[in-house]
Amino acid sequence: MKKEAQKTEHPHIVRVEGVCGGRPIIRGTRLAVWHVADYYYKAGLNVEDILMNCENVTLAQLFDALAYYHDHKKEVDKDIWENSYESWKKQHGETETAPERTFVA
Repeated sequence: MKKEAQKTEHPHIVRVEGVCGGRPIIRGTRLAVWHVADYYYKAGLNVEDILMNCENVTLAQLFDALAYYHDHKKEVDKDIWENSYESWKKQHGETETAPERTFVA
């Protein structure tokens, strides 16, 4: 059963229950706005480099994701923190082994 996308004020950004924890994603993908903001944008990649790493994302979708980030910076920064290694360490303590993280090259 396909889950219905909850629209946002940004045409390319939706929320889908059960996808990326219900956090904002780019419509038609499982790519969360926090992921774009953290792993690509804050890392200093330009738009062309981000698009090379996100083959199924259009230029309009990418700009909309970045606009969503700037319009909802506090919310997205909270998502970034909650998905960070530092947050994991705080929740689980330093004695546990951290889960593997997969990065898109």
